[in-house]
Amino acid sequence: MDWSKIKTIFILTFLALDIYLLYEFFKIRDASKYDFITETSFEEHLAQDEIEYVELPKNVDKDTYVSAKPKIFKKEDYAKVKGVNYTIVDGAVLLGVFDEPVSLKDLQKTDLNAFVANKILFGDQYKYFSQNKEDHTITFFQQFKNETIYNNINGKLTLHVNDKNEIYSFTQTLLEEIELLQEEHDVLPPLKAIETLYDNGILEPRSKITKVELGLHTLVQLTASQLLTPTWHFVVDDKENLYVNAFEGQIIEIEDTKEKINGVN
Repeated sequence: MDWSKIKTIFILTFLALDIYLLYEFFKIRDASKYDFITETSFEEHLAQDEIEYVELPKNVDKDTYVSAKPKIFKKEDYAKVKGVNYTIVDGAVLLGVFDEPVSLKDLQKTDLNAFVANKILFGDQYKYFSQNKEDHTITFFQQFKNETIYNNINGKLTLHVNDKNEIYSFTQTLLEEIELLQEEHDVLPPLKAIETLYDNGILEPRSKITKVELGLHTLVQLTASQLLTPTWHFVVDDKENLYVNAFEGQIIEIEDTKEKINGVN
């Protein structure tokens, strides 16, 4: 046995391994450097355009799709409710008229949430979203595990306001049997979602993202069931609502995204 040759083979083998590991190290380092440069460049672009944003949510790494079904209302749902006259339309829509209209003069958003929770059937499942003074309506969206289900026609409460600035009626739909699906997926970081909006020319110079939150939006809507996906919701300059799919990164187009979201006056 030629130990000299064996020794040489070992030396060459370890040398090749060292070279390979060194190559992998520099490749990973360069990739990390590139990611850093890309992120820095994007934030520099925001600074150049004077686009600002509030503190972003942290530790949102994984989430799941959600399934739900539209509720079919029955008379027994509201049989014992007093002060409201109810009418069921097509099973899934509930119309309510108050015996006595409620003045909005002293109500703010927090008061409205409490009012809805106490005076309207299943009201504790909704949260204030916006007011449209032109249409004389106040909109609430349904909640699930403290997340808002955005712009879902089957999970929405609309208060109607008369010329005396009083709430006199409402239209209501509700999702039920809401369940988390088991498989988890990676959530797009909020800054990446902002970058998507920026790259598509949606964020205007000197604008400010005043609110960022993770909610849910309809991905697939069938007659008897729905599939909801986690969605980033951005409010720009306290007046424009923008949405980005938090799994796939697409911008979700919604009509009337500039609906006023200020408090009730």
